[in-house]
Amino acid sequence: MLLELAAEGDPDRVAVTCAGVDVSYAGLRDRAAQMAGQIASVQSGAVAYLGANSPDAVALMFGSALAGVPYAPINYRWTDAQIAEAVGRIAPVVVVSDSANEQRISFAEQTMPLPAQADPAAVATPAEPEDPGVLLFTSGTSGTPKAAILRHRHLVPYVLETVEFLSADPEEAILVSVPPYHIAAVSSVLTSVYAGRRMVQLEAFTAESWVEVARSESVTQAMVVPTMLNRILDLVEADGHGLPALRHLSYGGGRMPASVVARTMELLPHVDLVNAYGLTETSSTITLLTPADHREAAASDDPAVRARLGSVGKALPSVEIQVRDADGAAVAAGEPGEIWVRGDQVSGEYLSHSAIDADGWYPTRDHGCLDAEGFLFLQGRADDVIVRGGENLSPVEIEERLAAHGTVAEAAVIGVPDTEWGERVEAFVVPAEGAVIDPIELREWVRAELRSTRVPEAIHVRPELPYNETGKLLRRVLRSDLAAVRQ
Repeated sequence: MLLELAAEGDPDRVAVTCAGVDVSYAGLRDRAAQMAGQIASVQSGAVAYLGANSPDAVALMFGSALAGVPYAPINYRWTDAQIAEAVGRIAPVVVVSDSANEQRISFAEQTMPLPAQADPAAVATPAEPEDPGVLLFTSGTSGTPKAAILRHRHLVPYVLETVEFLSADPEEAILVSVPPYHIAAVSSVLTSVYAGRRMVQLEAFTAESWVEVARSESVTQAMVVPTMLNRILDLVEADGHGLPALRHLSYGGGRMPASVVARTMELLPHVDLVNAYGLTETSSTITLLTPADHREAAASDDPAVRARLGSVGKALPSVEIQVRDADGAAVAAGEPGEIWVRGDQVSGEYLSHSAIDADGWYPTRDHGCLDAEGFLFLQGRADDVIVRGGENLSPVEIEERLAAHGTVAEAAVIGVPDTEWGERVEAFVVPAEGAVIDPIELREWVRAELRSTRVPEAIHVRPELPYNETGKLLRRVLRSDLAAVRQ
């Protein structure tokens, strides 16, 4: 429906630009119809896609919907064994790949060429609101990825809440650099199509290619994750040419240090910043820190207001958020707990089960707190909380204190099993360029601001920290590395 409306409203407007090739909205609709015919002819229960960003990947998502089957983009960075296992979980499935990955799908019983060449008249019954629209595997930062089910009735309300039909000016262009298997890529495609915005695709992210394409294609909007943004800023600062066409930059997918936000506002003062927080299971964004919020916080002398630069903003109007304690009771403003969310866009459903309670609330497994004005502050995953002598410690506040020291570029904190306290605090730090880490000085730095229970008992220096491709810190890798060293 979203694509058909856009194609009828402005058929000649460019929908997708990739590697110098433009595809109009009418052309994208025709490609989707051809793919729907091919999908219908193989009578599969789902369509798995293994590949990078491309106009055909966008058409495949809409073609799957037109054929009445869910679209399941697969992480092409996984091993062959992981890919085969994931595809097996959503069988029966037809597997589609780009040319770079076609040798990796030899295990599949049904495959389909890309682009498809089929009679659109072969399409079966299009999807209904209750049908699964997209199957997405979660990022798996703490374990095996789960296959989340996003039904059309979850995805469409998010789009209608976020943008207006054909509201984008003809010169607007959004740079899509997150991979197709991430919820940010899915939501970006859906909202851009409904708004009539041109999508400029990067097949794979490098800071150099991102900056080059942003300039050459006069990109006006973009979404990045924390690990991307710092590299982009380094290039922009080094060459001094800026990003003159860019007007709107959203970030999310992982915790963004306040220092990086401040640096962005300094180097790109003409750009509106938005911090978006959401999950795969919530069809993308559920809270926003708006451009006005950024400017107000940056200019404020009130520490409580200025601290909002480190928040993820307020809930969307259609979304309800509660912070609850371990017994499931809502806590007061400023008190930490688990974040629960409810709304039409919230799925909370997996292939194996639904996590939604009887009243429609979904437990995100993220910890955080709400301030008196409704701004949400994240404190990490539930599994990240360190329990030391019966006291719950948030690794985020310790990481932020460590990262505020001039010798530290990045910091990560984990809980390590301890016979006396249950868990003890240990930290991993990446030195700032040219700096030398003094563990004793860092421990005293933490002690001066936080309680002594939060002082790391050991500080490990590393050249880099492990992140996944969407910027989420992989604490399980740090725990595993440390356990291997101490065996």
